[in-house]
Amino acid sequence: MKLWDKGLPTDQKIGIFTVGNDRQLDLVIAKYDIQATLAHAKMLHQISILSDQDIFDVEKGLHALSKEVEEGTFTIEDQFEDVHSKIEFELTNSIGEAGKKIHTARSRNDQVLVAMHLYLKDELNQIKDLVKALSNNLLTLAEQYKDVLLPGYTHLQIAMPSSFGLWFSAYAESFVDDLYFVNAAYKVVDQNPLGSAAGYGSSFPIDRAFTTKELGFETLKFNVVAAQMSRGKSEKSTAFALSSVAGTLSKMAMDVCLYMSQNFDFMSIPSQFTTGSSIMPHKKNPDVFELIRGKCNKIQALPYELSLLTNNLPSGYHRDLQLLKEGIVPAIQDTKACLEMSIYALKNVTVNQNILRDKKYDYLFSVDTLNTLVMNGMSFRDAYINIGKDIENNNYQPEKDTKHTHIGSINNLCLNEIKEKLKQV
Repeated sequence: MKLWDKGLPTDQKIGIFTVGNDRQLDLVIAKYDIQATLAHAKMLHQISILSDQDIFDVEKGLHALSKEVEEGTFTIEDQFEDVHSKIEFELTNSIGEAGKKIHTARSRNDQVLVAMHLYLKDELNQIKDLVKALSNNLLTLAEQYKDVLLPGYTHLQIAMPSSFGLWFSAYAESFVDDLYFVNAAYKVVDQNPLGSAAGYGSSFPIDRAFTTKELGFETLKFNVVAAQMSRGKSEKSTAFALSSVAGTLSKMAMDVCLYMSQNFDFMSIPSQFTTGSSIMPHKKNPDVFELIRGKCNKIQALPYELSLLTNNLPSGYHRDLQLLKEGIVPAIQDTKACLEMSIYALKNVTVNQNILRDKKYDYLFSVDTLNTLVMNGMSFRDAYINIGKDIENNNYQPEKDTKHTHIGSINNLCLNEIKEKLKQV
């Protein structure tokens, strides 16, 4: 069954090409299409298009379908083009005539729109929860290891003293910035597009305020063309949020891979998060974090992919928009998986507490030694030259007792302030 089918045969190859893998992707929005269909049906009942018996039957039928989705037994067979045609068919098959009425005053286009908006709202909330959980873990580790120093690098050269407290909490606060993007994307998708039909509204006296409240949207897209144009923009806004989270995750994963190598030997993660070699028995490879890095780098390309799909389309519906799901759905799943793996892997991390005993790290403290000379009255330029000469002549003696007292430095991490930021966002 195809909702636009007029009884004419369609070449099988064209059918396969136009549907693509949409059936598989539609399984993720089945729950939301049922939810939106119920809200739409209740509204049709409010305006007397569905009778009392009709709405009773529709609610009963949709509840049964919802249970199938929840239990994982709901499928979309090849004879159905998408989830929307499957749901209407099953509803009509189970309750009869009332099932034929639920497509009144809507189009498959606004069905997809509202289902995707509901899906993206749900997923963004889940991603937000995972980011907050990971950030809280990082802040706990920052508190635990706040006094353990490690080298800071610029240009991958030894630079200045850092600490695990500084490193862990840096990523915790960086995720706060990512949550600003997640919140912005949520704001974009928290607008009800249902009622825009094919993009130009309907001559039926529908009540869009009713469905907005029923579906829990903060507001609605008032202009029906603007509602149609949100298809693509919603996915792209979400993609930017995913990309922001992925950028931070990717950088952190790269740090972990470096810090776990024997050349650095700064930290280790539980063995179950590493893999061995087929020929080298000593290997403990950070495959989990390498895959997090790789997946997150792919996710960072998503906003560009979705921009290319949509940036030269005029207003109105175009079949190109179907392809948005191919990028956004797997990216959401990968982002959640990467966050979950990071939470589990970092929960039991072990840090090397004696890193700076190695003589090669003595030069980390050259700036601190220089600053002590300045505090004692020497000009910065003379102090810089003097320390430089000491280093050149192998006379440099480091001062390893760090005294970084300003906000956000090694000895003043402001963990409570970062926790408050995280709480607010």
